[in-house]
Parts: sequence; structure tokens; C-alpha cells
Amino acid sequence: MTSAAVEPRGDTTRARRGHPPVALAASLLGFFVITLDALVVNVALPAIRSDLGGGITGLQWALDGYTLMFAALLLSAGSLSDRIGARRAFGLGLAVFMAASIACGLAPTLPVLVAARLVQGAGAAAMMPTSLALIREAYTDSVKRARAVALWAVGGAVASAAGPVAGGAASLISWRTIFFINLPIGLAALLLLARTAPSPRRPAPFDVTGQVTAVVAMGALTLAAIEAGERGLTDPVVCTAALITLVAAAVFLRAQARGRAPMVPLSLLRRRTVVISCAAGFAFMAGFYGMVFLFSLYLQQQRGLSPLATGAAFVPMTVLSAFINPLSARAAERFGPRVPIACGLLLMAAGLITLALVPETTPTWALAALMLPVGLGGPLAMPPTTALLVNSVPAQQTGTASGVFNTSRQLGGALAVAVFGALLAGQSHMLTGVRISLLLAAAVVGAAGVAACFLRPAADHPTGTAPAPSPGSAQPEGSLPHPAQPRIAKETTP
Repeated sequence: MTSAAVEPRGDTTRARRGHPPVALAASLLGFFVITLDALVVNVALPAIRSDLGGGITGLQWALDGYTLMFAALLLSAGSLSDRIGARRAFGLGLAVFMAASIACGLAPTLPVLVAARLVQGAGAAAMMPTSLALIREAYTDSVKRARAVALWAVGGAVASAAGPVAGGAASLISWRTIFFINLPIGLAALLLLARTAPSPRRPAPFDVTGQVTAVVAMGALTLAAIEAGERGLTDPVVCTAALITLVAAAVFLRAQARGRAPMVPLSLLRRRTVVISCAAGFAFMAGFYGMVFLFSLYLQQQRGLSPLATGAAFVPMTVLSAFINPLSARAAERFGPRVPIACGLLLMAAGLITLALVPETTPTWALAALMLPVGLGGPLAMPPTTALLVNSVPAQQTGTASGVFNTSRQLGGALAVAVFGALLAGQSHMLTGVRISLLLAAAVVGAAGVAACFLRPAADHPTGTAPAPSPGSAQPEGSLPHPAQPRIAKETTP
């Protein structure tokens, strides 16, 4: 096949674009279960430990096994979306995710649970970038697409709200039930997906060197961070893992710079919008999921709350997130994306600092109230960040750019659990480790907020079949769309 792209023809293309809510609904449900499984396990950690055994390190791997594989495979998942089509890749990932969820729920030992979580993360990796690609294909107008992305983000916001409570409630019966929740939701998403037309396919060679070194680098980095808490920074295992990380990262960068078919073209990383968007995604996940991890353990182990009460403490923050998500796209339309992104991240950093400095005697209801700025900042920043990223790259690079962006997000969450867990293990008093971790998270989120002040709105790149820029070429950020495709909507600047 020599054409640059294989497009569905005639009525198929019109059907796909004529029913965009169907594609949006399938994408939203996929994002829902992905986010749910990143959060629902946090509150159930003590129950898992009681049933399967293992210390803080084992619990960290139960969380990071999912996010690590998720992050490591997202880079190739973007290329998979381009190569076999977003619709097919999404369905394949969802099927793997559902099968792994069953294995998680039936796991007899902690190592089996971690292994199943790794497979679950692989399925999630195939689903995440393809869900955004489905939205890009269905919505050709940049304004409508931004609103669709905001609604897509509602799936994650609702999962964030339901996750802690669902995990706590399920733990009262059995922690295993938290994984079976995915099955009816996944089936509904597959039925919706069946009503969408096949997606376009584009040649996308698989970068073996890049993928292998990415997995090795991220895995070794996570291992070093987790083991440093119990073994110390000078332990041979920690030092060896750190060295492997550096070597693998160097080989990865070399492969992307000189490879014939890099999965992360370095020209993509020369775009200011892409770099800052990835930094914002990394910081948000480090702050939000890191905080949920910390307080899930602190409220149960130090304050003696039940799993359900612990999950309920997160409800005000997560419910607020669900309400704010749809409004962030309209704020970006009115003020430009830079304002809600920067304000959201800085507000989130302020909330993390406040939580770190409150007295130990602060009642639980007050802690739940003080989490509200964190719950408000994330949904203000993330939907416009995602929409800006999608609009800033050509349609042919949407899958790859989405993979890079979501890799940075998941890596932020994985490292937060690894580093914060190490800080908890390295302190004699858990509250001290919690405070240090929150201040570290605030510094990362605050730095991303400052960087967001330098964002510029990108010209819309319409969906089409124009050839993508070659890996070695750099397209100026903010350049005009393809001449054959007039710009649909005007972007505003503050």
C-alpha cells in the first residue's frame, strides 16, 4: 500500500462524522474505567494488604504496576492508533483491559495481582490516545472539538469522584469487587464502538528500540524510587537501577534522533505547546494522584478511618471536579487557554501547600474542605491543556502527540506514588513524610503553572489526509493550516 493514508469512503466517512456523540460516548466510557482503576485501588490498599500480605513496597507496585505499563506503552499506542485505526486499537485495548480486570479480581497472591495490573495498564495504554483520536475524527470544528474534549474529561472527573467511594464501599465487601465494576462499563463502550465507522489508517512503523528502552528506563526509574525508601540511596540495587535508567534513557534519545521511524519524533518536542502541555500533565498527576495516595494511607493508618469514611473524605473535592470540567472549555474560549491552565495549576499548588502546613489536630472534615482548591485547579487546567495540544499538531500526528502527552501524565502519577511512598517509608512519623511529599508536589505543580504563563494559542490543524511532516523537519508553532483546508474557528488570546 503506497498511499499516505487509508480513509473510509463515501457513506462510511459521513456516518462516522454524522454521529459524533456515539464516538464521544465510547471514548468517555473508556476514559472513565481507565481513571477509575487508577484511583479505586488507593482506598482498598489496606484491605489488599490484609488479604494478600506485603509491605508498603508491595502496595506501591500494586498501584505503579498499572501506571508504569500504562506510561511505558502509551508512546507506541499512539503509533498503533495511526497504523490500525483508532477504532480498532480502542476496541483491542478495551478487550485486554476487561480480561485483565477479571484476573485482578481473582488474583490469589500479590505478585499475581501486580502482574494482572501490568496487563491492565497495557490495555489502558491502547485506549487512552485512541479515545482522543476518535474525538478528533468525529469533530472537525476546533471549538466543538474543545467542548467534546471537556465532556470526555467529565468521564475522568466522574471516575475521580466515584473511585475513592467505590473503593471504600467495595472494601467493606471484598476489595476484589472493585475490578469487576469494569465489566458492564466496558461492554457498554464496546457496543457504542460497534456503531462507529472504521477509522483512517496511516503507515506507522514500530520503533522496537525506542519502545524497549522506554519500558526499561521507566521501570528502572520507578524501581529506584520505590526501593530508595527502604534501602537508602546508596544501596547497590538503587544505584544499579539508577544507572540502568540513565543508560536506557540515553539509548532512547539516540534512537529517536537517528532512527528511521522514531515513535517520538523530536520535531514534535520542539513545539513549545507540546512541551509545556506535557509538563502540565505530569505535574497535575503528580499532585492529584500523589495526594490521594498519601491521604488514603494516612487517614486509615494514622486516624483510624474506615475505607468508606476515607473515600467519603475525597468526595467534596472530586465532585467539584466533575462540575468544573465542562466549564473550563468555555473559559478557554473567552480568555484563551493560558489563563485557565496557569490559574488552575497555581491554585492547585496553593491547595497542596495549605494541606502540608495545617496542624496535626485538624479535623477530617476540615481536611476534606482544604482539598477543594486541588479539586478545582485540576479540571480548570487539564481540559484546555488537552484541547490545546490536540489543536497544535497536524491530524496525522494526533495519535503520537496524545501518546506523548498521556505518557507524561502517567509517569507523573507513577513517580509520585514511588517517591512519596519512599518518603513515607523513610520517616519515623507518617505525617512528616506526608508533609514533605505535599510540599514537593506543590513545587512541581507550581513550576508547571509558571511555565503555562508562556503558552501561546496554536493554529488549528484540520483533520485531513495531507502528509505529515517528516521526522527530521520542524514545523513552526502557530503555522497556518493546510492551504486546502480553511481555518474553521478563530482562537483568541488574553
